[in-house]
Amino acid sequence: GRRLDEVFHLVSEASGRRLDAPPLPPAIEGRRHGHRSPLMEPTLLVRRDGQRFAVESTTAPIRDGEGRETGAVLVFQDVSDQRLLALQLAHQASHDALTGLLNRSAFDSFLESLLAGGRGEASHALAYIDLDQFKVVNDTCGHFAGDELLIQVAGLLRDLVREKDVVARLGGDEFGILLPACRLEEAEARVRGFHEALSAVRFTWQDTTFPLGASVGVVPVDERFADRADLLSAADHACYVAKEKGRGRVQVYQPEEAEFVRRTGEMEWVIRLQQTFDQQRFRLWAQEIRPLAPRRRPYFGCELLLRMVGEDGRLHPSSDFVRAAERYGLMQRVDRWVVEHAMAALARFPEPARARLDACAINLSALSLSDESFHDFLDEAVARAPLPAANLCFEITETAAVENLPRARRLLARLRRRGCCFALDDFGSGMASYGYLKDLPVDYLKIAGTFVTDMVSDRLDRAMVESIHQIGHLMGVATVGEHVSSEPIHDLLVEIGVDYGQGNWISPPRPLEELAG
Repeated sequence: GRRLDEVFHLVSEASGRRLDAPPLPPAIEGRRHGHRSPLMEPTLLVRRDGQRFAVESTTAPIRDGEGRETGAVLVFQDVSDQRLLALQLAHQASHDALTGLLNRSAFDSFLESLLAGGRGEASHALAYIDLDQFKVVNDTCGHFAGDELLIQVAGLLRDLVREKDVVARLGGDEFGILLPACRLEEAEARVRGFHEALSAVRFTWQDTTFPLGASVGVVPVDERFADRADLLSAADHACYVAKEKGRGRVQVYQPEEAEFVRRTGEMEWVIRLQQTFDQQRFRLWAQEIRPLAPRRRPYFGCELLLRMVGEDGRLHPSSDFVRAAERYGLMQRVDRWVVEHAMAALARFPEPARARLDACAINLSALSLSDESFHDFLDEAVARAPLPAANLCFEITETAAVENLPRARRLLARLRRRGCCFALDDFGSGMASYGYLKDLPVDYLKIAGTFVTDMVSDRLDRAMVESIHQIGHLMGVATVGEHVSSEPIHDLLVEIGVDYGQGNWISPPRPLEELAG
């Protein structure tokens, strides 16, 4: 004899406000047709003891033999576990795994939403923060210390910002803060407060203490900037000028200083990249990967490397321009160019040359990993590839995989169904490695060259190489030693039992076309 909404007590998960129970057939409740179901939004059922459960429900009439409604059935299901899993996956996709802050992709979405909403009467500002001492901490005390420093900085920034501010880790030791409804003068004062707080930090690791400090660029969000890329470029310009003026300072963006940055900073590489695309001056090179132990049959593998031909004819490795490409939104275009031209070049190989190529490795960037449209493009490219899918290997760095773990898993699963294999590049550099290996079904671990280069003289580096190799083999993953630059390094890798080697001593990079010979 009780009303349905007394028994089936619903509240909105988002706002906590009371919701009506689902509409029953009109003959039962006297309701009008067209009543809005409250379960179109995430809904919680409140039990008598106050405990709440995420639920989904449906209602249906009970009819007699003549079709008249004589009652109704309400069916509901506890979906708390599914809702929690969905929230966890959404959080992982939009947050940095190390610091818990928003990641670059989510921050970009906030910027785009703000720009799409128009500037109106409100003033907004963007701050771009680059830590000055991070590399010193990382190189002196190792990656565990670097990770701890980033976690502490993230916590400090989270405590300093307003509730409506948006703070994110943009990559490496770079952070972004979006200050909505904050005029430039107020934003500059607030950012100087952030800067003073960062400068006061003394980071201690074991017995060593480091001053922190940061260089910060501040830019107003106004009509001068057409899109997100322009806005981030301006903030980065200001940060670059702060570094050029001696670091440890806040620099407000000044348009007249952009030309200075354009001549001397990463923006110059952005211009070069655009010109290289327009003038078709990218080239694909390849470096052989060779087995370090005798095999029953010959093995031939390689990694594709991108080179830029400068206007003066000089060849630039990707390390010269990849940072600028990532920062200014060109990396997905670079990756697409590499995939498309790699497939075209391999298609021109004579059949015997293609037949003897056991593995051709192609690098993918972190930004492409997080781009679902790139996943579709890559899947189609593999379907049309001139090589069997089993001979195509895609390399992703350990850091990129960890920062984009859900999407990385989806891409690996999708291409693995086609038969492709995967390599985790620069393994060991992130020091969060082993825990993530179980989540990433890769075929090769490429041991970070920073360990391989000095392992002959450095016992700790040798121990790292041995550890990575042993863990890889326990998990059924082949290992590759990178940066093999001398015979002693080669011989030590053989002694440890590493499966493959790659480096200039084994085989220097050469134009891809030469592999066809």
